[in-house]
Amino acid sequence: MSASGPLGHPRLHLRRATSTNERARELAVAGAPHGTLVTAGEQTAGRGRQGRTWTAPPGRSLLASVLVRDPPRLLPLAAGAAVADAVDEAAGRGGGRGDTAAPERTTEIKWPNDVHLDGGKVAGVLVEGRPQERWAVVGIGLNVAVTEADFPPELAGRATTLGLEPADIDPTLRVLLRRLERWLEADAETLLAEIRRRDALLGRPVRWSGGEGRGGGIDGDGRLVVITSDGGRVALDAGEVHLGAAPAP
Repeated sequence: MSASGPLGHPRLHLRRATSTNERARELAVAGAPHGTLVTAGEQTAGRGRQGRTWTAPPGRSLLASVLVRDPPRLLPLAAGAAVADAVDEAAGRGGGRGDTAAPERTTEIKWPNDVHLDGGKVAGVLVEGRPQERWAVVGIGLNVAVTEADFPPELAGRATTLGLEPADIDPTLRVLLRRLERWLEADAETLLAEIRRRDALLGRPVRWSGGEGRGGGIDGDGRLVVITSDGGRVALDAGEVHLGAAPAP
């Protein structure tokens, strides 16, 4: 099997699922081919990174997991780049129904693969797999048609939405799959250049379990570089990284 080739076939769509990643993992173990796609209209036990839950009102989010055989080393970054591309296209198409000149919106990647739109989290990616069996599942949650009123109080001001309609979910999914195909086939330097271009943490205060500093870019292995207060440099593998307070003017 190879990580190249069309994604999205075969497709299993569930009206309601505990987790599309869970179902996709089951299919992977059973021998499903590269590109197998699981989507759902609603998740009851969706998960984000660090064991967090991913909640969304029924029929208003893109909830999908795709099986990648022989995944590339930088798969989480490739997934983030693909989602950011899809957000760009969808935000340009939306921007308020009927608007003829919607304002340009800023899409960034909070390393390694959360996607922010105008500073708010619009999508998250969870990559799970079995490296020894040479497969991984890319789970994506994207707020396509969620309304601001749908967000719980604890996410107010932190999460955002494309502000589209439920009918836009499948077209956005098709764009996303095409973009993911492209980034799976891209060489590492091209992918890293894209992640650096969209780096939401560059120059920003960041903190993690071992300390704090300012984002110093992405290194050649796809790790986050942090510049500490004493001028030291720390390279972090995928883990828990928070944006700190806003930088002083």
